[in-house]
Amino acid sequence: MRLHRSIAVLAGCGVCAFGVAACGDDKKESSGGSGSGAEVKDLSGSIRIDGSSTVQPVAEAATEGFNAEAPNVKISVGGIGTGDGFKRFCRGELQIADASRAIEKDDIADQCESGEVEPVQVQVGIDGLSVATHKDLAIPNDCITTDQLKELLDPKSKVSNYKELGAGFPDEKVSFFTPGTESGTYDFFTEELLETDKEQRTEDVETSADDNQIITGITGTKGALGYVGFAFADQNKDKLKILAVDGGEGCIKPEIKTIADNSYAPLSRPLFMYPSTKTVKQPEVKAFIQYILDNNQQVNEAADYVPLTPELLEKAKTDLTAAKAVAPPTE
Repeated sequence: MRLHRSIAVLAGCGVCAFGVAACGDDKKESSGGSGSGAEVKDLSGSIRIDGSSTVQPVAEAATEGFNAEAPNVKISVGGIGTGDGFKRFCRGELQIADASRAIEKDDIADQCESGEVEPVQVQVGIDGLSVATHKDLAIPNDCITTDQLKELLDPKSKVSNYKELGAGFPDEKVSFFTPGTESGTYDFFTEELLETDKEQRTEDVETSADDNQIITGITGTKGALGYVGFAFADQNKDKLKILAVDGGEGCIKPEIKTIADNSYAPLSRPLFMYPSTKTVKQPEVKAFIQYILDNNQQVNEAADYVPLTPELLEKAKTDLTAAKAVAPPTE
């Protein structure tokens, strides 16, 4: 089942992979890519994309629109998790790795260097990691603080019942459904919110690399709480409860506006695609990513994520054009 909304209508608006033309305007201009709309139509080859299940809807939405312009390019999209995606990418099995976190030193030192693969970082959207519960779990004011999330999910947590969090919390046994260690969502949550070295509690926790399985676990288990990307939570909001999060500035719900302006802190985060310095030179690969940037609002809205700000979009286009290997953090 497709998660994203259709963007096939873009093809009818005269959109090409190297530039955006307004509907009704026959003039197509290049935005610095490798060729004209006619060249895009003539592209062929294959693009294998895998990695973050969070970014997967962006890749799927873009594939639908891009293939309307370049029908001879075969694109496969998977969602095995950011970490496992980097492993496949570094073995040379993928043209593009999707990631819900930035590539790290260990990803390159342990994998890409041995495969002589140099990753190029391109931000394609913005996400708000969403905390969700079973629809009947009565969290006070449908809001949870970052300190309370730490109490629940810290590696040393012994909280077994929500009432241990304080007055107003329900007398309900805790149960958690979250991404696993192969997931960039897991990495982001544990590092940014729990402030651990990629660790969270394991007792009463079921993990999966598939966000849809996490949603199924939350919706089908009384007392369940978990976290997923905004798109997965938002498109299942009739089945579960999405909590506001108080990071110190009051209760803020994950919404397009709050994610875009970063008031939904600390759980707003960038979404990336990584071609390599070699694969980005393949016309079909560069054209695909250029398509996402040229149609960033439409693609992200179709995937239920947040488009890049003008400043971030300009940087992403520059990064794609420069095609330089990214230097990961040294720590």
